[in-house]
Amino acid sequence: MPVVESSVILGVDPATAFAVSQTTGETRLRWDPFIHEQHLLDGATTPAKGVRTATRHRLKVLRMTSEYVSFNPPTNVGMKMLDGPWFFESFAGGWRFAAEPGGGTRATWRYNFRCRPRWLAPVIEWIGARVLQRDIDRRIAGFARGCADPVVLAAVRR
Repeated sequence: MPVVESSVILGVDPATAFAVSQTTGETRLRWDPFIHEQHLLDGATTPAKGVRTATRHRLKVLRMTSEYVSFNPPTNVGMKMLDGPWFFESFAGGWRFAAEPGGGTRATWRYNFRCRPRWLAPVIEWIGARVLQRDIDRRIAGFARGCADPVVLAAVRR
């Protein structure tokens, strides 16, 4: 099962980094280059373990329904795909936020996935790991910008 991971050091504390990671709407779109739209489902108003989300990729053709499988502010959050692009047999991810000894936070995002059809999976997963690595690197860089953006920080401090 391929795994991709990216990490960045932020100039904010773990609680702030975690809060930024859970923003939605216009605040989320200020920093997240991966999505076009993301919202909570089933009437949920805040993220929590068991809450489902709908995400539409920036290219607007890929959609995914996922579920929070862990939600532990300010240290980590995890999700798994319930329904998504046909080529994913499974997809899951986790974001961790750890205080750095000299101040700030190390954010580490890790995803794992399995592709189908199984007979073609070795090729698709090799390509997918490279594409997803590029996307996760861009996304975590956007997250770092969000953690330094006064508008985003004001939104999470309200």
